[in-house]
Amino acid sequence: MKISYLESPEGLSHEGLLWETLKAQIISQSPDVLVSNEMPFGNWLAATKSYDAESAQASVVANDRGIEELRKLDIPIILSSRPVKAADKLANEAFALVNGEYHFAHQKHYFPAERGFYESTWFSTDRKGFDVIKTARITIGFMLCTELMFNEWARAYKRQGAHLIAVPRASGQSYSSWKTAAAMAAIVSGCYVVSSNRVGKYDNALTFGGKGFAFAPDGSQISETTSANPVVSFELDFDWIARTQSDYPCYVEEIGRDT
Repeated sequence: MKISYLESPEGLSHEGLLWETLKAQIISQSPDVLVSNEMPFGNWLAATKSYDAESAQASVVANDRGIEELRKLDIPIILSSRPVKAADKLANEAFALVNGEYHFAHQKHYFPAERGFYESTWFSTDRKGFDVIKTARITIGFMLCTELMFNEWARAYKRQGAHLIAVPRASGQSYSSWKTAAAMAAIVSGCYVVSSNRVGKYDNALTFGGKGFAFAPDGSQISETTSANPVVSFELDFDWIARTQSDYPCYVEEIGRDT
C-alpha cells in the first residue's frame, strides 16, 4: 500500500497556482493513502491571541471548499483535519475521505497556548475520544499535531488494531522533538507514524517548518519532505506491522487496565 505525505504552503487556497502545483505533485505519486497537514486550507488562525468570529468562519469555508478539491484527487483514502463549529469556538476535526465519503475520526484534545500557537483561545473539543477508522484494507488512528506528544494514545491505537497513525500538524522550524515523539509513538504502537506539515512564513514572528516525515513500526525514520521534494511516498508493509506488534514493547500490557 502506497502512502504519500507532504509539506503544504501556509495560506493555501483551493484554487490558484500553489494548489495546482501541489495537486500535480500529489497526483504524480498515485498514492493509495494521502496524509495532509493540519487544516490545510486558508490562513493559520492561532497566531493571534484573540478569537475572531469572522476569521473563524473564513477558515471553516476555506477548508470546506478544500475538501471538495481533495475529493477531486481521486485517491482512495485521504487523511486530514478541518475546523468545525463547536459552541463559542471551533473544533479541529480529524477525518478520512474513503473513496470520497467523509468519515469522522476525532476532535483534537490538546491545545498549546504560546506565541504563534494560541490554540486554546480558538479551539475546544465537542466530541471526546480517540477511536480508529477501519477501512477494507487499513485501520487508522489520528494524533493531531500536539497530540503526538502524548504516547498513551499511540498505545491505545495499537490496542484497537491500528496499522497507521496519521499526524497532520502545523509546527515551526524546530524538528527534533517532533521526530523523537514520532519515533516513540511508532515504537510503543508498532504502527507506521506519518506526519505532514505546513511550510512558509506567516509573519515576522512565525514561519512553519515543513519537514513532513514517516517513521516505520520499529521507530526508524523512513523519509522526509524537503522544499525540492514536498510530496514523498513509501510502501507500507503490513507484515512488518504484525511482527513488530507481537514483539517487545508492543505486547506488554499495563497491569490493572480495564480496556
